[in-house]
Amino acid sequence: MAHQSELIAENIEAYLKSHEHKELLRFITCGSVDDGKSTLIGRLLYDSKMIFEDQLASIEKDSKKMGTTGGGLDLALLVDGLQSEREQGITIDVAYRFFSTERRKFIIADTPGHEQYTRNMATGASSADLAIILIDARYGVATQTRRHAYITALLGIKRIMVAVNKMDLVGCSQERFETICRDFEAIIPDLPHHEQITFGFIPISALEGDNVVTQSERMAWYKGDTLMHYLDTVALHVSQIEGAFRFPVQYVNRPHLDFRGFCGTIASGSVKVGDAITVLPSGKTATVKSIIAPSIPGCDNDALPEAFAPMAVTLTTNEEVDISRGDMIVHSAQLPRVSNSLKVMVVWMDDAPMTPGNHYLFKTATTLVSGSFAHINYRVDVNSYQRLEAEQLALNDIASCKLVLSRPIAADAYHVNRSTGSFIVIDRITNRTVGAGMIQDVSRRDSDTVAQHHRSYSEAEIALNAYIRAHFPEWGCKVIG
Repeated sequence: MAHQSELIAENIEAYLKSHEHKELLRFITCGSVDDGKSTLIGRLLYDSKMIFEDQLASIEKDSKKMGTTGGGLDLALLVDGLQSEREQGITIDVAYRFFSTERRKFIIADTPGHEQYTRNMATGASSADLAIILIDARYGVATQTRRHAYITALLGIKRIMVAVNKMDLVGCSQERFETICRDFEAIIPDLPHHEQITFGFIPISALEGDNVVTQSERMAWYKGDTLMHYLDTVALHVSQIEGAFRFPVQYVNRPHLDFRGFCGTIASGSVKVGDAITVLPSGKTATVKSIIAPSIPGCDNDALPEAFAPMAVTLTTNEEVDISRGDMIVHSAQLPRVSNSLKVMVVWMDDAPMTPGNHYLFKTATTLVSGSFAHINYRVDVNSYQRLEAEQLALNDIASCKLVLSRPIAADAYHVNRSTGSFIVIDRITNRTVGAGMIQDVSRRDSDTVAQHHRSYSEAEIALNAYIRAHFPEWGCKVIG
């Protein structure tokens, strides 16, 4: 840590250069209220020497003013910056912090513990590679522990570290730690895709620093790594590069008559010059003529022979193909399903309830399309993980639904591809984000048409849809409107 501070002081350019090729790990801290999430992040930053002197002076002053730690340093104040958070001693909104070690750089999301702010927690978890679920050693597995464990698993986080905090308040008891571990292990079989998740357990004291950055002498019975060592060495998930090629088109670049390029960020996989590609949902095929990226040392004319996720590039094709924003370019040998009928999991984030049949806008990757939830398959009770019947979804409800869109889209299941398998729900009137969803399955059935569910279409439009399906079956389930 001292090496970093010295490098910053002596040569800031050299310090920034050393960060260019470091691995990036995004992780969240979550759990119930007062489990010590903000304090843990403050401890990581403090012990990693990543707090500036003016910040430290401000925290010392605020700690005395707030009196939350009896005059000692309250590291939670480093993260909880809102006045309402400091007054109540809770986290309300997601707070992001950055720090680094010799090997990696980190982006931490401190998420709220209150049930009222579960939607904020889901937002923070959506881009995380790893989750630290904190449990208060005095109380064990709580309702919010179960809720946050379910959401982190649902959102595709493959590594979950369960940190049993405040061990100093239970005498650093090994028996208490093992009891909590068993209680948490009992809920693992009920978590979505739990067989794909790697779990770990560690006893810590965020306030005192035990097993956070340095090994605890008071818990000599624990033989595992410290939390910091775990974060610095855990294997990163690389399936984004290894997956099937997915390129949502964001913009068509047409600077002059002799050039047409299709711009976007590669969501997964890789592409080479000469690859056979298919444009969805139209199904038109072409070959990659060139791959253009921002200037890279050693590459002439910014042209690349190959590109991979998550690079932002421009593709050109040998054939003249109609491609526009919202289309998806894929390898012809690795086609996703294309449909307007999807089975999805939804986290509802609005005070106004979701009622099946109401019209919303749905944004997935670069595609914006209208549609509605045809019906609710079941709502998940996060206390018991039971599946319950529901006619509406209230704020923070999690449910399985059938989604019917106004036109077909190309999509993957979320557990296969987080980028092309996720979406947000937007209110058509206020343009406010009211929900977030994960695609579970893409229907193959041609009979699922919006005309069956959206009675607002005219008879002429319905007749035209029927004519297209009858005479042009290769177009798939095409719906006009």
